[in-house]
Amino acid sequence: MLLKKPELVILNKDLAKDLNLDFTRTHEDELSSLFTGNKLPEGSDSIAQAYAGHQFGHFTMLGDGRAILIGEHLTKDNRRYDIQFKGSGRTSFSRNGDGRAALGPMLREYIISEAMHNLKIPTTRSLAVAKTGEKIMRDTLLHGAVLTRVAQSHIRVGTFQYLAASKKNDELKTLLDYVIKRHYPDIENSKNKPLDLLETLINKQIDLVVNWMRVGFIHGVMNTDNMAISGETIDYGPCAFMDTYDPKTVFSSIDQMGRYAYCNQPVITRWNLSRFAECLIPLININQDKAINQATEIINTFEKKYEEKWLNMMRGKLGLFNENDKDKSLILDLLTWMHQKKLDYTNTFCHLMNDEIKKDIKFEDENFQNWKIRWKERLRENSDNYQNYKKLMKTFNPIVIPRNHKVEEVLSEANQNNFEPLERLLEILKKPYHNQSDILDYQIPSSSNEKYQTFCGT
Repeated sequence: MLLKKPELVILNKDLAKDLNLDFTRTHEDELSSLFTGNKLPEGSDSIAQAYAGHQFGHFTMLGDGRAILIGEHLTKDNRRYDIQFKGSGRTSFSRNGDGRAALGPMLREYIISEAMHNLKIPTTRSLAVAKTGEKIMRDTLLHGAVLTRVAQSHIRVGTFQYLAASKKNDELKTLLDYVIKRHYPDIENSKNKPLDLLETLINKQIDLVVNWMRVGFIHGVMNTDNMAISGETIDYGPCAFMDTYDPKTVFSSIDQMGRYAYCNQPVITRWNLSRFAECLIPLININQDKAINQATEIINTFEKKYEEKWLNMMRGKLGLFNENDKDKSLILDLLTWMHQKKLDYTNTFCHLMNDEIKKDIKFEDENFQNWKIRWKERLRENSDNYQNYKKLMKTFNPIVIPRNHKVEEVLSEANQNNFEPLERLLEILKKPYHNQSDILDYQIPSSSNEKYQTFCGT
């Protein structure tokens, strides 16, 4: 059924240009129809994907309940992307849902995914958001909207789980070969492709989660169906950025036990990868016991790899070149102090770079001053020029992130048809590592003591 009054809200012109998509001569009415599904691009072959997943640890068979893959797009330099609508209507996997989405959550995914891209973190991206012209019922009536999402692919750990649970080993092998050909062609000729894919994905996911930890990002719903085989961050539901440093920070309203808390993200990543390894057992070796031992050996490399990459990331945040046996204690002592004093995660590192956001007497604390003495002594050990530590820090530490209260402010205005605050926020988030004028309001955390909550099913 065609929508009567579709309306384009925002188009990502930078991404369109990168994809070799030229909309400059397309009338806005046509764009509105295109990005709500009223009119599909020529050659589209729409499908809703089936997958399975461990939802908060419990296995279930799922699928795209409100997402439609409208096709693949090939750029001039042969980069291949999925183009997907989110919120365009019911699919065969919708169950009792309406398949629709509200404007606020779709703009939220647009903001956060583009912020992640600008923070140099692998992510799916947002090409457009358009209002459907219809109201949808959640707790109240809300503006309906469709997000157009771009990804290297939408293949997930849960895609493999779906076939493994169905005992379709031939199809599992076909999927494995397709993923390797599409994403990791360098292992096409390996002697044991499933093992090499497992190891490759471990490295990819460690890199991704270390980047999350670097900027204080909390995904919020790290179910196995939300772990992309491409190594991109996918599905921005109850995600948010941490203000006050607390390893146990949780934003999701339904994560009562803290399964997906900030500190648990590495643990859950390993757990998800173990579920992926289980899917590959029939393909690794015809002898099941040998296959399990081979997969387990690779999975058991996770902790050491993660710790090494996390330590190197934290060295970068502190401007430390090379390695020192005392680095770990120096890093952990800072984080412990930040936790005890309830310091803002992002702004503490800005303070260390002398990018003072707002004067805070907590930085005059004697324990912190003693820690800084140790830190500066360590900086003098840098093999590079002493002053180069700041250049290193500036590549690891953003000075602006999508502050949760600012995101909510712009979404509230957007629901009132005022999109100027949204555009201003997006413009600031394009340069998260650069000093910009008049951005103090976007750098300071909320003054409210009310706990920030996000919600699934958005």
